[in-house]
Amino acid sequence: MLTHKQAEIFPLIFITILSLSALYAPQPLLPVLSHEFGVSREMAAALTTITFIPLALAPLFYGYLLETVSPIKLLKTTVPLLAITELVFAGATSFTVLLTIRLLQGLLIPAILTALMTYLSGRSTSGTMQRSMSIYIAATIFGGFAGRLTTGLIANMFGWRISFILLAITLAIGFLTLFLLPETTEIKTIRPQPKDFIQVLHKPVFLPIYLSVFCLFFVFAAVMNFLPFRLTELSDQADELRIGLMYSGYMMGIVTSLGAPKVISWCKGEIKTIRIGLLCFALTLIGLASNQVWLLFSVMFLFCAAMFLVHATASGLVNQLAGEQRGLTNGLYVAFYYAGGSIGSFAPGIIYRNFGWNGFLILLALICITGYICINTIQLTTKP
Repeated sequence: MLTHKQAEIFPLIFITILSLSALYAPQPLLPVLSHEFGVSREMAAALTTITFIPLALAPLFYGYLLETVSPIKLLKTTVPLLAITELVFAGATSFTVLLTIRLLQGLLIPAILTALMTYLSGRSTSGTMQRSMSIYIAATIFGGFAGRLTTGLIANMFGWRISFILLAITLAIGFLTLFLLPETTEIKTIRPQPKDFIQVLHKPVFLPIYLSVFCLFFVFAAVMNFLPFRLTELSDQADELRIGLMYSGYMMGIVTSLGAPKVISWCKGEIKTIRIGLLCFALTLIGLASNQVWLLFSVMFLFCAAMFLVHATASGLVNQLAGEQRGLTNGLYVAFYYAGGSIGSFAPGIIYRNFGWNGFLILLALICITGYICINTIQLTTKP
């Protein structure tokens, strides 16, 4: 039997994992979908891009929605809708339908994640908040990996459509677990005005951090989205399962996210940690230039470790510096982060098509350098 606390945390973790799985599930299948629907790899990559766009805009909308709707009510509406979209995706006969469904999912997933975080923070005390957020972040990372791996595995065994049918069934089960959660009162927040966003961006520290995480997720999304196509170029054995396994390095995110405080202590500060992380992130691109699949697999562990170290450190620093504007600064952080992902998941594909994989990596290295320059404008004397 589940204890009261376990009964509460299980649905939250389960829905978080499923939501991130739904977000990234198509990635290992992009070459298959490109071939089946007769579209270019850039167009296939748009299945990720079109979902990231609403994630970038979500902070400007969902805060208002949660003023009048409780998190649980929002979850009980959006989770079953997400399950329905997976069924429609599985039965799609045209690429236009796939894109439309992914756009709808891009509207539903940030609503689910926002409601989950709101509910979790509302049910946590000041003493348990950090632990709760650590569990949530770990669940998002595991969900991103699980979505890619299980989709590739199931597609390899039974076909890609079965992957999404099973995901829909699992989401339906997740919906039922929501009834284990007690209702909460309506969440009341202060409506941000446009001038409030501008005031945050005018502060000396926030904009460089936002721009650096924009560059960070631009590069990360680009590699994650176009890696399947690179693998099919290098090996005739690059089926859905093998492509899914290439994302195993994603699990390093759990290690580096939870270990970030120790790394920050070793590096003597958040800014130094972000700088070192970005440099390591850029250096891993050299390894990704290899033609050896086994080396690509190994480098992905370092690539993901560096990415999530920077992400965990930067998001923590933003919260330390936010003061009373924590919701606003976090919202802008998420907006810049996913804006980078939405552009990075599509635009570099044009370079890939015209200049090859090495040209693609050179572009990403330049973006990394840009992110490093942005964070380098923050003086070491800046204190959280």
